[in-house]
Amino acid sequence: MDVNLRELWVKVLTRIEPTITRTHFVTWFQRTIVTSLAEKNGKKVVVVGVPTVMARDWVIGKYKVKVLQAFKEIISDIDDVEFEVLGRLADKVNAEGVDISKISTKEVKKVQKVRDGSGDVYVSSGVKSKALNPRYTLENFVAGKENRLPHAAAMAVGNMPGGIYNPMYIYGGPGHGKTHLLQAIGNAILERFPEKVIRYVTAERFVSEVCDAIRNRDMAKFKDIYRKVDVLLIDDVQFFGKKDSSQQEFFHTFNELYDSNKQVVLTSDRPPSELDDLDKRLTSRFGMGMVTEILFPDFETKVAILQQKCLELQVIIDPEVLQFIAGNVNTNIRELEGVLRQVIAEAQIENRVPTIRCAAEVFKKLYRAKEIIGYDLDKKNEKVSMTARDVMNVVACYYRITLEDLMSEVRKKEFLVPRQVCMYLIRHELSESYERIGQDFGGKKHTTVMHACVQILKKLKKDSRLVRDINAIKRDIGL
Repeated sequence: MDVNLRELWVKVLTRIEPTITRTHFVTWFQRTIVTSLAEKNGKKVVVVGVPTVMARDWVIGKYKVKVLQAFKEIISDIDDVEFEVLGRLADKVNAEGVDISKISTKEVKKVQKVRDGSGDVYVSSGVKSKALNPRYTLENFVAGKENRLPHAAAMAVGNMPGGIYNPMYIYGGPGHGKTHLLQAIGNAILERFPEKVIRYVTAERFVSEVCDAIRNRDMAKFKDIYRKVDVLLIDDVQFFGKKDSSQQEFFHTFNELYDSNKQVVLTSDRPPSELDDLDKRLTSRFGMGMVTEILFPDFETKVAILQQKCLELQVIIDPEVLQFIAGNVNTNIRELEGVLRQVIAEAQIENRVPTIRCAAEVFKKLYRAKEIIGYDLDKKNEKVSMTARDVMNVVACYYRITLEDLMSEVRKKEFLVPRQVCMYLIRHELSESYERIGQDFGGKKHTTVMHACVQILKKLKKDSRLVRDINAIKRDIGL
């Protein structure tokens, strides 16, 4: 069967477009194309060409499951999709790649269904679900190498609810991202299938509703709410332990939904085999589909999470500060984000740039830390612990330029003044030699450093703005 590869790719893009934010869709799929569809090692593989290495890596990490699912919806016997970098596609003049702007975003009819009097909106394409936090998406879930499997499985469920990963059971320690992934699945399904009825609830609330229904003799209404949904998301199922009536009701609800090919997604702090207080009939069903563990992220992933959060909060923080925070949080992601927010808040209140010193004080105040990795809280002479690199980082952040620009040879005013200020501070506050400062700045001559210091001393006598800037930087550094 002859297949028009360009038309095939346009059909795939049309299918995945509603499941991705417009910005991301345009950014990562612009000027892409299917280059081949052929047998490889006994499998039917489709190859997609992308313009850059970054686009290839991002699409593989974030969207490969979506793309493969879409291909399978069109040609069912496709086994895999591969991505290759074709530099020629980066040329805007090259018309070979698909122009994403010509793939229109279709208006989805707004649908809203309320199943009970609690005010919960289960379905809405125009109004987000009140039960689901719209900030939890599959796009902003930072999945390091340790959590690629649960993230990929969640994307598959969001793309095809009731499919091969049903039920899906996610377990892991507190604050590892289970609720984020659970609600992200719900948001992804709502975005792609606005007609579906979704119910998100914690196990604790489920138990409370069972008790209310029994007390009010209204089990019929309760069953109508839960057994007619298309997707059921239950958080913290370990809470069902020793609650026999709730377990029995959930057992029958689960069976009815599963038999009707309705999607069920569950989270817990333990794998099914360790839920000793639950009926074995339930735990055996929890393990029938995809069971996946969310692990606490490694150092690189923690830094990526902090960078993602800074992007969401629209703040710029020196990478070394983020690395310092990541290196000192080893419990859960909530604490990681909490420390970051506290550092940002205190810096904004005091009108200063977030620094390692600021982060260390936050750790000391919040957790009464006796020891912080990479920082000595007991040092009385703070100048001793301060290095030229610390000053350079703070100056670069203050003037909102990169460290590379600060150390470069470029003599534009927006780079030259911060460079001279930095040299002046290192000389006068840390008492480093002109020669050493020149080495710190990539091998500049000592006469260049001397000239910078002289220029700043002259300007300080008549430039009140510069005086305020240097005082603010010294305060940020702790000098």
